[in-house]
Amino acid sequence: MIGARRRIGGGGQDNSWPGFVDALSTLLMVIIFLLSMFVLAQFFLGQALSGRDQALAELRGQVAQLGDLLKMEKQSNQALRDSMAELSASLTAANKDRDRLSADLEATRTALEASDARLADMTAARERFESDAKDLAERFKLADDALSEEKIISRRAQAQVAQLQRNITALQEQLGRLEAALQASEERDRRNQAVIVDMGRRLNRALASKVEELAGYRSEFFGRLKEVLSTRPEIRVEGDRFVFASELLFASGSADLGPEGRAEMRKFAETLIKISQEIPSELEWILRVDGHTDKRPISNAQFRSNWELSSARAISVVRFLISVGVPAERLAATGFGEFQPIDPADNVFAYSRNRRIEMRLTQR
Repeated sequence: MIGARRRIGGGGQDNSWPGFVDALSTLLMVIIFLLSMFVLAQFFLGQALSGRDQALAELRGQVAQLGDLLKMEKQSNQALRDSMAELSASLTAANKDRDRLSADLEATRTALEASDARLADMTAARERFESDAKDLAERFKLADDALSEEKIISRRAQAQVAQLQRNITALQEQLGRLEAALQASEERDRRNQAVIVDMGRRLNRALASKVEELAGYRSEFFGRLKEVLSTRPEIRVEGDRFVFASELLFASGSADLGPEGRAEMRKFAETLIKISQEIPSELEWILRVDGHTDKRPISNAQFRSNWELSSARAISVVRFLISVGVPAERLAATGFGEFQPIDPADNVFAYSRNRRIEMRLTQR
C-alpha cells in the first residue's frame, strides 16, 4: 500500500524498491518472531527435560531402595523359613511330650479316683465310728446321771423313811389326842348345827323381806315410768322390763344417742333418781341396761359384729344416765347382740322389735 501510494504520487516513476524493502522488513519481523518463539520453545523444552531428568533420578533412587528392601525381605523370609523349621521340630517334640503327659494324666486320674473312693469309704467309716462313740458317750453320761440320781434318791428315801418313822410315832400320839378332841368337837357341832339351821331360817326370812321390799319399789318405779312414758308407742313394758325401740334412741348402725332419745332418757333418769331416793340404802339394787340387735350381720369401720354394736349402745345409755345424775355404781351395761330375740320371725317387723334397749331394776 505504501508503494502504491508512492507510485500514485510519483506520477509514473518506478517505485518497486520501497515495496521490496517493505516486504523484506515484514519478512524480517516474521523471522524475528519465529526465532523468538523457537527460543521460548527451547527454554520451556529445556525446563521440561531437566524436570524429567530429576524425576528419573528420583525413580532410580526409589528403585535402588526397593531393591534393598527386596533383599532384606528375602533375608527375612529365609529367617522365617529357618524359624518355621525349628518350630515344626519343637511342635513335634511338644506333641510327643503331650501324648506322654496325657497318658500320665490318665493314669494319675485313675489312681486319684481310686484314692477318692478309698477316702470316701474311710470317711464314712470314721463318721460311723464317731457317731457310735458319741452315742456311747451319751449313754454313759445318761447312765452316770441316772446312777447319781438313784444315789441321791436312795439317800433321800432313807432320810424320808427315818423321818416317816418319827412322824408315825408323833402321829400316833396326836391321833390319841385328836380322838378325844373329835368327840368334844362332834358334841359342839351338834349344838352349832342347830344354831346354823335357825340362822338360815332367819336369813331366808330377811332376804325374802328385802326382795319383797325391792319388788314394791320396782312396782312403784314401773308405775311412775308408765305415767311418764305412756305417750310413746316405741316404749313397751314387758314383764319386769322397760323396752325402748332402737329407732327411738339411735340412728341405724350408730351407738350415739340422738336428741329424741336423750329427751326420753332424761325423763327416765329423773323418775329413777326420785325413786332411788326412797329406796333404803341397805338394798343393793342396780339398773341393768341390755342392748339387743336384729340377726342381720353388721361389719363396718366402727363395729365388726352385732355384739360390739349392742354393747356400745348399752354403754352409751349408761354414760348418758351417769351424766344426768344417776350413780354409776347403780348401773350395769350388757350387750346380747342378736342372740336374745323376742320375735323369731324373719321380716322387717320382727327385726324392728328385736332392735331394742331393755332396762330392768334388779338386786345385785
